[in-house]
Amino acid sequence: MRLVSAEGQQLGIKALPEALAISRQADLDLVEVAPLASPPVCRIMDYGKFKFDAAQRAKESRRKTTTVGIKEMKYRPKIGPGDFDTKTRQVLKFLNEGHKVKVTIMFRGREVFHPELGKRILDRVAEHVDGSGRVETEGRLDGRNMVMVLAPDKRAKQSAAARADHDPQDVSAGSPGMPPAASANGASAPADAPTADVSTEENR
Repeated sequence: MRLVSAEGQQLGIKALPEALAISRQADLDLVEVAPLASPPVCRIMDYGKFKFDAAQRAKESRRKTTTVGIKEMKYRPKIGPGDFDTKTRQVLKFLNEGHKVKVTIMFRGREVFHPELGKRILDRVAEHVDGSGRVETEGRLDGRNMVMVLAPDKRAKQSAAARADHDPQDVSAGSPGMPPAASANGASAPADAPTADVSTEENR
């Protein structure tokens, strides 16, 4: 076999007993890293540490991978205000997490002949999530259901953040540190300054 040291140095072609002796002397493991090579390549290493490092790299890679899926939220044409608010908050949560949301209006019986009821619900949902989501697919009938797809609106969030960074601070006239109001002739006077009472003495 071709033997590689723990530091990556080529140790040449070695027989298995000799390679094992070298790895034991270094208190390390002998690991076959290229079994299909001719001759096969083995490396001296700490195999436990190697497996631990590989697991940590895989864990970090999974952590950085953002899983974006399509969530679904179902409404009824005659949904009550409480249920509507609860479901729409969940839709907003999905959008803020980066998911697309399929909003489905379920019709029953003769409700399917009144698609305007479902369209009204979809419009309300789109209005409530405006700023966090945008309509990717407009509402359309699909059998006995009406379906609309919402997608996260990243551009709206970026624009809002940019406006927050650049808007000037609102400073009112009464804010601390501002000079007192000027009089008509341009001079300023403290608000608590006393007023002199001047009288004219008659000439005697």
